[in-house]
Amino acid sequence: MRSNFDYNTQQAKIQGLSIQVGELFAEVWSSNGTPEQIDNALTAYKSLRRMLPFEEWDYTRIDRRHIGATAAHKATQKIN
Repeated sequence: MRSNFDYNTQQAKIQGLSIQVGELFAEVWSSNGTPEQIDNALTAYKSLRRMLPFEEWDYTRIDRRHIGATAAHKATQKIN
């Protein structure tokens, strides 16, 4: 299933939220949040990502990734 955020506003909202929650996870992690806070932020991020469809199948990859995975992952790596 090919998806385009320009035409599917629900998926675009989910993508935007997953990026924001990914950034929140990075902030909580880098500011030495409690294990519960870190786990809750990561769980929220993963739940949002699971709401998006998978990218088209790429036989060169072993794992399947949800659309927008690269941008979402980069958000979890931002440490202020």
